[in-house]
Amino acid sequence: MLDITLYASLSMSLLTFFAFGIDKWKARRGASRIPEATLLLMSWCGGLVGGWVAMVIFRHKTRKTSFKLKMVLVSLLNLLWIPLWLEWSP
Repeated sequence: MLDITLYASLSMSLLTFFAFGIDKWKARRGASRIPEATLLLMSWCGGLVGGWVAMVIFRHKTRKTSFKLKMVLVSLLNLLWIPLWLEWSP
């Protein structure tokens, strides 16, 4: 079960990383953006590492304090629910 969880988290982190990258690319071109709620939801649903890495590498959303605070909240929520989920999983 742990292998599946790790692969799922890795996959979601990669998707989240690319979503942040695409949003940064769109921001530079003035195109329609990916909503912050979507980026946060992707981070919460297993893509947390990819979200943080993308913020550093792409320097995306790093100047926006409200978004960083939301990412910290998502990180804390992940620290709470992931151990519980692993404990209760068959």
